[in-house]
Amino acid sequence: MTPWQAMALPCQPAPLFAALSVAMQAAIGHKLFTILLHDAAGGFNARIHTSHPREYPIGGRKPVTDRPWTTQVLREGRPFIGADAAAIRATFFDHATIIGLGCESVLNLPVRWDGRTLGTVNLLHVAGHFTPAHAEQGMALAAHAAPALLTTPMPPP
Repeated sequence: MTPWQAMALPCQPAPLFAALSVAMQAAIGHKLFTILLHDAAGGFNARIHTSHPREYPIGGRKPVTDRPWTTQVLREGRPFIGADAAAIRATFFDHATIIGLGCESVLNLPVRWDGRTLGTVNLLHVAGHFTPAHAEQGMALAAHAAPALLTTPMPPP
C-alpha cells in the first residue's frame, strides 16, 4: 500500500506511518525509522512513531538546542545526512543507543507546511548508506506525513 492510499484509511496516523516506513525501506533503506513532532515553543521534538519501541518509545522527547543541525533541519527545512559514527556522535546526545543498534548514518527529513517545520522523518542505517539522491527522494515521501503532523496531538512525556 502506498502512503497516499494509506492516507485514506481510518484510524490515522498509524496506517500512514506504517506505509511511509515500508515505502522508505523499499526506496532508500533503513534499520531504524522514527517520526518526530516538533514543538518550537516547547523547545523539543517528541517521538510519535518508531520501528524500535523498546529503545525509542512513543512520547520520548529530544531537546532542541541551538546548533547547526537545528538551523539546517528545523529552521531552514533542509535534509541532513550524517554519513558515519563520528557524525552521529557529533550531532545526537543519544549517539550510544543509535550506534548500539548498528546505525552509523542518518537521514533527517524535515516535514514543512506553511513556512514552518512540523516535524521530521528519520532514517538510520549502516555507515555511508545515505546519499543526496536519497535525501531528494526521501523529502518527496516524507511530505506525505504533513497531514498527520498537523493533526496528531503532542504525546504526553
